[in-house]
Amino acid sequence: MADRLDQPRQPRLRLRPHYDPEAFGRLSEQIARFLGTARFLVYMTVFVTVWGLWNAFGPPPLRFDPYPFIFLTLILSLQASYAAPLILLAQNRQADRDRVQNEHDRRAAERNQADLEYLTREVAALRMAVGEVATRDYIRSELQRLQEDLQEPRTSTEA
Repeated sequence: MADRLDQPRQPRLRLRPHYDPEAFGRLSEQIARFLGTARFLVYMTVFVTVWGLWNAFGPPPLRFDPYPFIFLTLILSLQASYAAPLILLAQNRQADRDRVQNEHDRRAAERNQADLEYLTREVAALRMAVGEVATRDYIRSELQRLQEDLQEPRTSTEA
């Protein structure tokens, strides 16, 4: 029964948890965008300042991280160890989007170049055709010459 192709397989128990890479990528981009803002820098500065002031000048029994602030260093290292891969993942996704956009732009540029070459050939063909056609000035000059030719015999026969 398991070999039938017209029946879906039964879900198997997996040891690795399943996650949606796109959803995770979007989340990493949101985090990376937030880490790159002035708001994050202000929040982090306020957090570190409050931490340092509390543990330096707070009531001695409530100080939980004495002067070298080893626990604060651990927290900041942990934050940095998660932030760096998330930022790299966001950069990789952006690079992929840029690559696709560049390919799209290249194809559009090729189409524009082909259209421009076609129009250039058409304009050149029209110029050559117009060169063979009588222009307005040429027709005007020919009509004036004909008119002069027609007027000259009348004046000679009247005299």
